[in-house]
Amino acid sequence: MIPLRLDHLARAAGAVLMDAHGRPAGPDAPEGRVLVDGPVVTDSRECRPGSLYVARVGEQADGHAFIGAAQEAGAVAALTSRPVGGVAHLLTDDVQTAFGAIARAVVDAAPDLTIVGITGSSGKTSTKDLLAQVLRTGAETVAPEGSYNGEIGVPLTVCRITPTTRFLVAEMGSRGIGHIAYLTRIAPPRIGIVLNVGQAHVGEFGGRDNIARAKAELVAALPASGVAILNADDPAVAAMATATTARVVLVGESAAANIRAEEVELDESGRPSFRVLSPAGTAQVRLRLHGRHHVGNALSVIAAALECGLPLDDIVAALAVAGPVSRWRMEVTERADGVTIVNDAYNANPDSMRAALRALRAMKGPADAGPERRTWAVLGEMFELGPDSHTEHQQVGAVAVAQDVDRLVVVGAGAGLIGDGAVAAGMPPAHLARVPDTDAAYALLTENLRRGDVVLFKSSRDAGLRWLGDRVAETVHGNEVRS
Repeated sequence: MIPLRLDHLARAAGAVLMDAHGRPAGPDAPEGRVLVDGPVVTDSRECRPGSLYVARVGEQADGHAFIGAAQEAGAVAALTSRPVGGVAHLLTDDVQTAFGAIARAVVDAAPDLTIVGITGSSGKTSTKDLLAQVLRTGAETVAPEGSYNGEIGVPLTVCRITPTTRFLVAEMGSRGIGHIAYLTRIAPPRIGIVLNVGQAHVGEFGGRDNIARAKAELVAALPASGVAILNADDPAVAAMATATTARVVLVGESAAANIRAEEVELDESGRPSFRVLSPAGTAQVRLRLHGRHHVGNALSVIAAALECGLPLDDIVAALAVAGPVSRWRMEVTERADGVTIVNDAYNANPDSMRAALRALRAMKGPADAGPERRTWAVLGEMFELGPDSHTEHQQVGAVAVAQDVDRLVVVGAGAGLIGDGAVAAGMPPAHLARVPDTDAAYALLTENLRRGDVVLFKSSRDAGLRWLGDRVAETVHGNEVRS
């Protein structure tokens, strides 16, 4: 973190600086001069010398119980919601809000920092990972770990910047109106990327229009000197051009795009290549990631990296070697017995389900590849879809048939409608298996997979198929292999 004194952080957070005995520290107290120059963490086990420990009260644990452990690990102070003993602390009524204010103070101490905000119903984490890998070829870059994209994840990411950090990639998620607007006040972006407006969490938002309204909060927060990078192929995103005073750059395959992909092709593993046309020139792009949907992600990365000052040739070279970073996003494992595992089960919504099934079809290869290469779709329930959940699950089953899936396994009662949709779309009953849980799915797959098969795992996170994918990836000829 950028080194800051406790009295500075107390003022920024609107908190009361307390001494190690739980008493208010006066303006000249030595506690005010304590320097926070280590990691800012919410897990006491991650504390290091100079750390600030954020004592959150969650559903499962009260962070105040671990302040002693945090201090022993090197924390010089804590952010708390009640007085504690043993360590200097910042006392506040609302730890979450105070943490956000502290993160904003860190940003304000980095005047040369460029923040790129990314949002969208799907693809945020993959795009964040791609952009971070590209920007790091030009200067020191900080990006979230995994999907740290909320009220705690964004401050945690911000507090990792140092005096030499030049680029901060901030993934911004939302479960309601106003969430992204709040995150932009913590990490105010100069560049904003909106990937798509889909149906993720539509049940919580109350409709796709509200999702679009929430995503538009990112571009509305951009300064007039900023840049909004919008998906020209998604009408709901392209329409956000009217929601910002920033300059707009459209990306996509549409003729309206300022940065456009042409001649998109997929190799035998479903990895895309394309020709990009941009104001900075034309180049051939090849990606290591699997799935055609990464073309749009890569175009947004190209646009943002150009705005950050990187040459097009350097961007394309970095994209060619950039690989998957965050787990369970089109994570491909080639087993020793010739079975290919595609674990894309970190989360799911109707749009990402369709994208994953299209990627699975591409990995099957041409129709004349022969019967040895079968595709399996192991699918679980999609949560938070609201009143359209019934129809959306059935449509996913129909998409599986349209994408020529050879074997469909639906896991759990909530995924049963996917099977119904597949049968209605013409899938032979013998090609469909309905299993009650992941253990039953594991047994089925262990018995039936053969060399050349490609197996996709996809579901919402709480359905647990990511763990099933890991388990199957570690199994060869019915034996679980542990490293």
